[in-house]
Amino acid sequence: MAEGFDPARGAAAQLLTLVVQDHRQMGDLTGDDGPLVALEPSARARAQRLALSCLRHMGRADALLTPLLRRPPPLPVRNVLRLAVVEMLEDGAPPHGVVNAAVAILRSAQKTQHATGLANAVLRKLAETPPETWAALPPQRLPGWLRGRLESRYGRAGVLAIEAAHAKGAPLDLTPKDGDAAALAGAVGGMVLPTGSVRITGSVQVSALPGYDQGAWWVQDAAAAIPARLLAALPGERVLDLCAAPGGKTMQLAAAGADVTALDLSARRSARLEENLARTDLSARLVIGDALTWQPDAPFDAVLLDAPCSATGTIRRHPDLPFARSSAEIKPLFALQAGMIDKALALLKPGGRLVFCTCSLLPEEGEAQVQAAILRHPGLAVEPATAPWIEPAWHDPLGGLRLRPDFWSGRGGMDGFYIAMLRKPA
Repeated sequence: MAEGFDPARGAAAQLLTLVVQDHRQMGDLTGDDGPLVALEPSARARAQRLALSCLRHMGRADALLTPLLRRPPPLPVRNVLRLAVVEMLEDGAPPHGVVNAAVAILRSAQKTQHATGLANAVLRKLAETPPETWAALPPQRLPGWLRGRLESRYGRAGVLAIEAAHAKGAPLDLTPKDGDAAALAGAVGGMVLPTGSVRITGSVQVSALPGYDQGAWWVQDAAAAIPARLLAALPGERVLDLCAAPGGKTMQLAAAGADVTALDLSARRSARLEENLARTDLSARLVIGDALTWQPDAPFDAVLLDAPCSATGTIRRHPDLPFARSSAEIKPLFALQAGMIDKALALLKPGGRLVFCTCSLLPEEGEAQVQAAILRHPGLAVEPATAPWIEPAWHDPLGGLRLRPDFWSGRGGMDGFYIAMLRKPA
């Protein structure tokens, strides 16, 4: 191993190449066959943090690197350079150590050794970049297939605002088990959001926060907590949480006193849901199965369907998604979502309510699904979302909520979601 080699930085560079070149998602690269396997837990976390930061600001790094490179270097070299630029200019790491570490990474592999002199010269020059020059660079652009779809819906200004929100990343949001957001905010040093979530800014160790061991709260983006709030489950109601894992919405429903059935296709994800229920001392009936074919013993009073989707509303939290996903992968989801809406309605009692939501920015996975469902099911109606904490800009013409990452910009943003409550005819 080359002198001065930093395993965490080296692993971060490998993660970047696997995401950008092989179109793999970060979540699939953290197992026993990934580049993090030999690292200690703290180094694993650091490698992931470095890679995610670079993915979030890669376009800005390229804007500075390109004029200094006579020809594009091989991708592994380019990713080491990108990683170093972002670490110096965005994360504020001391340039001397970053440059030396980048050179050591390149020296450690025979295929990249030839680029050590180039890296040393280019990175030392870029280390002198004024902070205002870096800050003035436009944020990472969304890929063309996604940007075009979003521009047709939100306009160019809306897409620029969304991209700026993505560049800022995402804070940590907590949902209090007892609903007392003020008490939880005081205990963990967070702030109360209008929707009842608690937000913590800055880097924290989740398991070390007060109340974690006691199950007093769980991690859940503030936008992701809204669907269950709109469903407003009553004590004793039979409620089905479709696609339930990892369980944030299941726990909300159970904490409200509902008789909850939580169904998910993945045994691995369901195991995590079971762990979360045990930590919070909440109960739900867990079912591992296919939502499209599963049959309960009796219909439900209410169903919450957080349907499989493109997850384009979570890019600020998962900046690898634009590199790992494509338009071809997403189109089959539209038919799946329609089928799941139909199934969810079939599982409801007459007069029952369905909250349909997706963590997507695409109208095809939100507004269009609701419009089509109304046409397929005579008598089905959207119940307009009403609550004092709902802001006017969130409402869509159908009566649902369209949430975007650039909303709450002064508070740290939120995940993108579409949420609508549908009432089955009696």
